[in-house]
Amino acid sequence: MSMSECCLTGFQWSGTPSGKEGKLGKLDAYITGDNPDAAIMMVHDAFGWTFSNCRLMADHLAREVGATVYLPDFFMGEVVDPQILLSGEFHKFDFKSFLERNGRAARDAEVLDAARALRALQFKKVGAVGYCYGGWAVFRLGAREHSPPLVDCIATGHPSLLTPQDIDEVAVPVQILAPEHDPVYTAELKAHTLTTLPTLGIPWDYRHYPGVSHGAFIRGVESTPGERSAMVSAKNAAVHWFREYLH
Repeated sequence: MSMSECCLTGFQWSGTPSGKEGKLGKLDAYITGDNPDAAIMMVHDAFGWTFSNCRLMADHLAREVGATVYLPDFFMGEVVDPQILLSGEFHKFDFKSFLERNGRAARDAEVLDAARALRALQFKKVGAVGYCYGGWAVFRLGAREHSPPLVDCIATGHPSLLTPQDIDEVAVPVQILAPEHDPVYTAELKAHTLTTLPTLGIPWDYRHYPGVSHGAFIRGVESTPGERSAMVSAKNAAVHWFREYLH
């Protein structure tokens, strides 16, 4: 499976997001929850900040962690049509050009600036979570180059565009939710993760989910029993992680 198929495949969940639209710094953002002490910045997947699955996950985290969750628009208004999920017509989407516009080099500054804007709101603790495309971004937020730290902890599910250097340089508590089948967060990256994190002197949590594939935790199929149980388990793991490090 190509990276474009991997990052665009999945299912659109049912449900109606309960938050509101506002701003985080200069960026449009979906905002949910109202805890004045703990905040989470969520970096969306390839479907962007309007994708209902991302907003529903933000709602879950806000409610179950007890946090204010910000889901900014890091694609500057560009939206990938969720119909691609439903139709499987990946060939109709130019993923290469999309990554040229929205890849790491193009969006790194916006991600870091958004975290600084969130810190400026004076929450006592700030975390970051990213699924798929958002994976590289949360590792950048947790990198040791930032002093003081931009975030207090990070979590990611089936991260994309991640490098060994990102793993080497993480300096805050980190959680990784890893499906068994993932051509993007490869076996080599998983092995590097498991050999490197114990040497960094930080709390870390690595969860392996057998039988599921890249995208399962943010675009999984609710009606598939094994996939649904993995989705619920991964969501609960992230909730527990943020409860521990944000409160």
